[in-house]
Amino acid sequence: MLSSMTAFARIEADSPLGRISWEIRSVNHRYLDLSFRLPEEFRVLEHSLKEMAKKQLDRGKVDCVMRIQTPDKSDQPPQLNLATLQGMKDIETQLLKVMPNAKPLSIKDLWSWPGVFSELEADAADQQKMVTELFTQTLSSLKENRAREGADLYQVIDSRLQRMREEVVKVSKILPDVLEAQRARLKERLEDLGIELDPGRIEQEIVLVAQKMDVEEELDRLNAHIGEVQRIIDGTGVVGRRLDFMMQELNREANTLSSKSIAHDTTRSAVELKVLIEQVREQIQNIE
Repeated sequence: MLSSMTAFARIEADSPLGRISWEIRSVNHRYLDLSFRLPEEFRVLEHSLKEMAKKQLDRGKVDCVMRIQTPDKSDQPPQLNLATLQGMKDIETQLLKVMPNAKPLSIKDLWSWPGVFSELEADAADQQKMVTELFTQTLSSLKENRAREGADLYQVIDSRLQRMREEVVKVSKILPDVLEAQRARLKERLEDLGIELDPGRIEQEIVLVAQKMDVEEELDRLNAHIGEVQRIIDGTGVVGRRLDFMMQELNREANTLSSKSIAHDTTRSAVELKVLIEQVREQIQNIE
């Protein structure tokens, strides 16, 4: 199944730190080019995330962006640090034994003491695990989108290959008629010029013309190349570079066919073949 290099995926989820989101964008590239943008506290994950991506992707320029949308802290009540509060209470008890006339601590005193209230902090390991799992989900979504786009590309390429086959068949069918038309045209010109040649000499000239316009080998190679492209797109794995090479081979045969053409119909078919090949070549630039 074909896989496109052009795709996008985005997944987000809530966490104790806030709303975490991953965005992965992929475009065509000759090799695999990975780039990451992470919040500073998660930069330690970059190497492991890259290794995960390398196992899933083979080609493409891939940009991976992680964001954290932190909640408004003014909407969250402070968390009471019971350990600090108990420690202050123990110290107060000891002080009152030494200084019985001292004033006990008030709620106001406790409120303003550093460390009595603290923000809820999430465990770093749990956060890294959640970020990694969310990245895995986003990467899977990207691969699904690339496969979906690849299926669309398959349909486009398959239809162009069918039209190429039709053009090759068309040229094969008209070649005898083209040769006969050349024989009639040659005889007509000789008659107009008043030149009498023996039939053997005329046939020699026709043979020379036939040799110049002999494109059976080119048509056979075109059919073989079209069949190979079909086999590649029906297979699996990374095929983009192989398809690009096959487009060069197809284009070479189409150019030869065009250079040997001596009739309008064969020239038109050769041009149509080159147009179809170029259309396929443009599509496979996005294939992994």
